[in-house]
Amino acid sequence: MNNTINIEDIKLNDSERQPCEIWTRVMGYHRPVSEFNKGKKSEYYSRKCFVEEKATMHLSLEGACNCELAAAE
Repeated sequence: MNNTINIEDIKLNDSERQPCEIWTRVMGYHRPVSEFNKGKKSEYYSRKCFVEEKATMHLSLEGACNCELAAAE
């Protein structure tokens, strides 16, 4: 007996869906974004996500950052 479910066969109406609540850390504690006032929501949606690759682009091939290279001179 085959008990596998084909995901393509699953159909949900909008009334069956559950909204996803987004929480974020603000001032040291977590709050749902849905509870923010207009200004804080605007600030949240204009945030840029941290991208580690961009943060490490300034590193030299030896792995030292520019400030460590300057201190060594």
